Amino acid sequence: MSKTALFFATGYEEIEALTVVDILRRAGEKIEMVSVTQERKVTSSHGVEVTMDKVLSEVNFDEVDVIVLPGGMPGTGNLEACTALMEQVDAFVKAGKIVAAVCAAPSILGHRGHLKGRKACSFPSMESHLEGAKVCQEPAVRDGNIITGRGMGAAIPFALTILEALQGRDAAKQMAKTIVFQL
Repeated sequence: MSKTALFFATGYEEIEALTVVDILRRAGEKIEMVSVTQERKVTSSHGVEVTMDKVLSEVNFDEVDVIVLPGGMPGTGNLEACTALMEQVDAFVKAGKIVAAVCAAPSILGHRGHLKGRKACSFPSMESHLEGAKVCQEPAVRDGNIITGRGMGAAIPFALTILEALQGRDAAKQMAKTIVFQL
């Protein structure tokens, strides 16, 4: 079984973040909610406070297989401003480990040069930040070890794409059926 870490910064988009947590936990995957601050409680862009499993300094990245970056404003900017997290994102991409980002967060991958020559998607107003990418309008796109999603309305396809990368197409199809989602 793999281990996923989903990173929360003040101003995250709650549906994009918690949908991934929910679907992966339903599928039996180990996923931890991690605050990029030293506070265990993080407030979303819409004032929803969620208690994290860990703070960034407690994460052993040698035990993590997948990094997930939810969107939201100012959450995306706060994630990108976290140097320790960005170092890990770069290391994961280089190592071929899965890095997934949704809504505004794929812009982080574009800014860091990780989307060059890859298919990717993001929230429409952020597409200009997908530097070097072949921009797609699909709800979620996987190109190698990079998974991107368009926004809140694509949270389920995004989460199912992560699940498919971890457990295969049949597991994603079964989960879609279980949650009454048409793939």
